[in-house]
Amino acid sequence: MQKPSRRTLLRAPIATAGAGLLAACSGSGSEHPSRPQQGNGTGRFVPPGPKGYVNPSDPEVLAAERKRGAGPVRTFRFTAAESTLDLGGKSVRSWAYNETLPGPLVRVTAGDVLDLTLANRLPTTTTLHSHGLRLRCDMDGTPDLTQNAIPSRADFTYRFVAAHPGTYLFHSHVGLQPDRGLYAPFIVDDPKEPLAYDKEWVVVLDDWVDGVDGSTPDEVLAQLRPGGSDPAMRGMAMGPGHGTQSPGGSATGHARPPKPSGAGGHGSSSRTRAGGPSRVLHDSHSRLLHGEGGSVAYPHYLANGRLGTRPSLFRCRPGDRVRLRLINAGSETAFRVALGDHRMTVTHTDGYPVEHKETDALLIGMAERYDVLITAKDGVFPLVALAEGKKGTALAVLRTDKGKDLPAPDVRPDELDGRVVPARRLRPADSVALADRDPDREIRIRLTGTMEKYDWGFDHKPFDVRQRHPVRAGERVRLTLINATGMWHPLHLHGHTFALAGLDAVGARKDTSIVLPHRKLVVEFDADNPGLWMLHCHNQYHSESGMMTVLGYLR
Repeated sequence: MQKPSRRTLLRAPIATAGAGLLAACSGSGSEHPSRPQQGNGTGRFVPPGPKGYVNPSDPEVLAAERKRGAGPVRTFRFTAAESTLDLGGKSVRSWAYNETLPGPLVRVTAGDVLDLTLANRLPTTTTLHSHGLRLRCDMDGTPDLTQNAIPSRADFTYRFVAAHPGTYLFHSHVGLQPDRGLYAPFIVDDPKEPLAYDKEWVVVLDDWVDGVDGSTPDEVLAQLRPGGSDPAMRGMAMGPGHGTQSPGGSATGHARPPKPSGAGGHGSSSRTRAGGPSRVLHDSHSRLLHGEGGSVAYPHYLANGRLGTRPSLFRCRPGDRVRLRLINAGSETAFRVALGDHRMTVTHTDGYPVEHKETDALLIGMAERYDVLITAKDGVFPLVALAEGKKGTALAVLRTDKGKDLPAPDVRPDELDGRVVPARRLRPADSVALADRDPDREIRIRLTGTMEKYDWGFDHKPFDVRQRHPVRAGERVRLTLINATGMWHPLHLHGHTFALAGLDAVGARKDTSIVLPHRKLVVEFDADNPGLWMLHCHNQYHSESGMMTVLGYLR
């Protein structure tokens, strides 16, 4: 059985620049006058905050990066710009990488050096975050914490070793930009891939509102805050990156309103003063999420950038063994995913292998990724991503025959109501299981806030870039996240993977995990990547309202 060639899936150019070393990545643009800007262009970036912590480009960070090695250099270029995007028969004006949705697929092999230049042609600042990667801190793309946000008309080169194979995600880390089209899949191949399969299908799911009937994510956030669309409530975004705006617009908003495309949503039909309809979701409930599914009534849900009326189509032969890499790039929606008339075998979550487990469906929170194997049957089969607790689905199609008929956009395969294996039931493969060890440090954080005040935070405090939860290199850290709110939250830790802690074992390795309402999530990780790292809710509207904090390594 042949393993798939990764070159058959490339959607972005790759140039190999020889073995290459990382000595040139200290963060000073002056060291590379012929290269695009690196670091902040004036030396090592030092964020505001207390002394005694390892900063993003300090020697400890560089030493950790050297230990990752330095393989061949793989060179890419993204241009972030305003674009007209075809969602499959419906055009919207938004922001995107290289004018595609999703952005170009980037593919490297574990051990390669990724050299990706982001050309910012937006009317405001931006960054690029490599979600899920254990990478050097000053390449993490968190504005105001690991770098200055990239000004409009400037370039920035992200350069680091992609050490661990897996399914990952690029996205902007400035404000609500990820709820536009600023995201792209990132695959790191295993040079000793243990799985055998014939084909691979990368499926990127998204909830979409930007440019639909005049809506923007920033206006949606204004509607969710107290006072609704009152102009006095606007411009209160609290996330990093907002202190470095360019004259063309705010750090999260369009410089001018997008052209309306005439589609409506399933929220209130009343108009806001800005011209867009209300996108506030009412009467939402999910049994799997133990409460409300979310707060935003999205007009569209997409699979690989396309609506269900003209779905993305994947072709293979009956009997082919297919690896699906499922990525939730949405900003406020969990998806329940199933493939009609097929069972899925879960092989990885968030890039890390697990003991294989069969399931009918998967619940995938924002920024989570799952790899599954299926054996294709003969026919046409819907891959359906149900917006959990909301109204609507994303659809892609697996086809092995030559017929013309496609599933209806609102098809609902029986598998969606079948067995759903949660992440806590998965066990890590022996090769990635954390060693059994007592924690050296315990951190407890309460998730706080209410829908009425929309004051999401940790321990009743909004985000402040000067916050630090201290850890020390070499420690095993136990992190307990106590959800004291009535909403579910997908929590993400930058620069690390953690193990889900159960009653009798340390579980699957992940970097993003759901915390249900009035429940707690206990995870453990090894502090092996020095620097300053964000911990935040990956509901973009929650994080932008303050549900973020910083873990910092002590010297």
